[in-house]
Amino acid sequence: MPVDATALQTAGQGVVRQTDWGESATWQWQGMQSHWRVHGPRQGQALVLLHGFGASSDHWRHNALQLAEAGYRVYGLDLIGFGRSEQPGHNHRRPLDNRLWARQLSAFLEQVVGADATRPAVLVGNSLGGLTALTTAVLRPDLVAAVVAAPLPDPALMQPLPLRRSRFWRRLRKPFVVMAMRLLPLGVLIPLISRTALLRLGLQGAYHRSIRTDRELHQLVAAPARRPTAARALRAMSIGMALRPRGATAPALIERLSSNPEAIPVLLVWGREDRFVPLVIGEQLLKQYPWLDLEVIDNSGHCPHDETPDAFHQVLLSWLDRNLESKRPLQTKRGE
Repeated sequence: MPVDATALQTAGQGVVRQTDWGESATWQWQGMQSHWRVHGPRQGQALVLLHGFGASSDHWRHNALQLAEAGYRVYGLDLIGFGRSEQPGHNHRRPLDNRLWARQLSAFLEQVVGADATRPAVLVGNSLGGLTALTTAVLRPDLVAAVVAAPLPDPALMQPLPLRRSRFWRRLRKPFVVMAMRLLPLGVLIPLISRTALLRLGLQGAYHRSIRTDRELHQLVAAPARRPTAARALRAMSIGMALRPRGATAPALIERLSSNPEAIPVLLVWGREDRFVPLVIGEQLLKQYPWLDLEVIDNSGHCPHDETPDAFHQVLLSWLDRNLESKRPLQTKRGE
């Protein structure tokens, strides 16, 4: 059942930032606190926005209200390790990778959103959020109406993993990765980066336009990184993502969806000037899996939803109108 609305808190009065969209609440999942927010008509179809690496639900500052105006009940979820959600350390029994985030999202869909097979939700993710959405579609296809990955990142898309590794490497891989990550002085590096121009330089790589004067963007990424538990969470997710089995990588997940490509429509959205995950990756995926849809947005980098929101909304809403059919939400007339 959906969470009681009394748990929701509207953004405070006074100077309201774009990042303070919707009503905010927390939810306990497997003993960890998860932050989420919601905006839009209650009768609208659920649409869940999933942030990328280092970001949070704040990063949908230019999108949530516009999508709600199109008739969707828009949710934003801070994945475990990010934003205002819990930032746990490494736990070998519960690795912090896209499988855990997909389990978190699946539980969120059932327990908070109230999604089920008759009321599935649309999942829209930027970068890591797109990978999480794809993983969730494989894990719980009954809860998912459509997946939009803007874009879809995974090192395995550029260098596919071997089907089988040597026994020697399998035995040494885990302790080697864990030791290497523990030796990195992340407790020093993360606070340093979050408080200097290094953060802006790193963020600039994700954008085609200059972000020099975008203080809000800088703050929404810097704030979670300045939490005292940020370094341990980064170490945990670095270990978890490095040690994922082949079945948790994007190529394997798409292959599983290919067994029934008509069940869940998938849209890939790429910024033409993406320097983190080049457009050629999306084009190769489309050649290999023609049932996928690919839309390219000009003058945009790795975060098309934030850099070119108007073009992103046009692409997203048009595609949803074409693909949801009977599962479309009760939409208000555009422009009203």
